[in-house]
Amino acid sequence: MRTEVTYAAYLRLDDLLKLQEPRTPDDADLTTVLSEQFFIVSHQTCELWLKQILGDLAAVEGNFLTMTTAGLERSIDLLYRVSELLRLLHEQLMALERLPLEDFVQFRQYLGTASGAQSSQSHELERVLGSARHSGSLFLAFRAGLERIGADLEEIVAAGVEAGSFHRVVEAMLSVGNGYFQWKIGHVGLVTKMIGEQRGTAGTSGTAHLMDRATMPFTELHDLRGKVHERRRQQGG
Repeated sequence: MRTEVTYAAYLRLDDLLKLQEPRTPDDADLTTVLSEQFFIVSHQTCELWLKQILGDLAAVEGNFLTMTTAGLERSIDLLYRVSELLRLLHEQLMALERLPLEDFVQFRQYLGTASGAQSSQSHELERVLGSARHSGSLFLAFRAGLERIGADLEEIVAAGVEAGSFHRVVEAMLSVGNGYFQWKIGHVGLVTKMIGEQRGTAGTSGTAHLMDRATMPFTELHDLRGKVHERRRQQGG
């Protein structure tokens, strides 16, 4: 007999809902315990969304190996999904602003050296998307795929909508880059509000550390778009 699949069993809710273990002492004020639970849930869901984002971006990189029309169109869908998930992560930061400072001060002392700076998935996303200084693996895979089929990135950006799927991929990647940057800047704002210029729990420089990482990916695409804008401005003049 096959076991019936229920909502709770499919999502493993019994396990999932036990994963939040606040370190605040049991005799502490209930609101402080709930605030720490809120803090834990926010970071756990962030890691879950990062898992999805990294999986989607890995699939996109795989499609760039073949550069088929069908693969590119699927990649566009995946990239825009990633963009929406990054927006969701940003909104989650806005929700964390409802964490009372007095509660955060109470339970932060129990975090030890635990810090978001230790998130391996966050570091992996930085590697995939890159920064203003270094191209990430996603852009490098796209450019390499174009070179394999004899397509020119600058010509694609200049052609705009006439470049078809290639143009839509570029637009979707830029949307991902914007979403990533907004998420990073939102994190800087939240941490600044909560701890000011104090050092992070992992020994980082706090907001300065976060600000240094809040850079816009896909610099080359932005530069090429800027050249198109300037060229068309001159032609219009």
